[in-house]
Amino acid sequence: MTVLPIIITGDPVLHTPAEEVAQIDDHVRALVADMIETMIAAPGVGLAAPQVGVRERIFVFRWEDEDGALHEGTAINPELWIAPIPLGALDEDDESEGCLSIPGERFPLRRSDRAILRATDLDGSRYEIDAEGWLARIFQHEYDHLDGVLYADRLAHPHDKEVVRAVKKRSWGSPGRSWLPGVDNLEG
Repeated sequence: MTVLPIIITGDPVLHTPAEEVAQIDDHVRALVADMIETMIAAPGVGLAAPQVGVRERIFVFRWEDEDGALHEGTAINPELWIAPIPLGALDEDDESEGCLSIPGERFPLRRSDRAILRATDLDGSRYEIDAEGWLARIFQHEYDHLDGVLYADRLAHPHDKEVVRAVKKRSWGSPGRSWLPGVDNLEG
């Protein structure tokens, strides 16, 4: 297994919809193993194939909830249904999220509190997860990556302006930028 470079915002691979996986073969299995290694090294709770430069509809996730239950898996060619997004003021603590493709930055974003994920695992079996809370947020975030959408694209005012300033300050926003977990320190 190999830790892969994570693509930083501005590269076309992050802003282009990914393509369906035609078959689960050794290439896909190796990619998923490397993605899991990269996600853990980053550290992160999810990672989509476009974030490592691969335009395929795959994401991995690994998150431990407050009760100590580990939620982890691989989603190949996923489908996602979400409950209506609630209205109201953002809670900047509970609703903030970050992204490994915009490392070191966090901004509040309203997401649905419930999502149903249907996907294929590495064995080729279809499965379904009815997720709530943070796990539902993880699924929505990673699924967006497969459609070429970053969480920064969904931010409301004034946070949309803040992320633009942060990206500009770090000279990101152009193709070819990446960072390597365990080697580069882009968290601050």
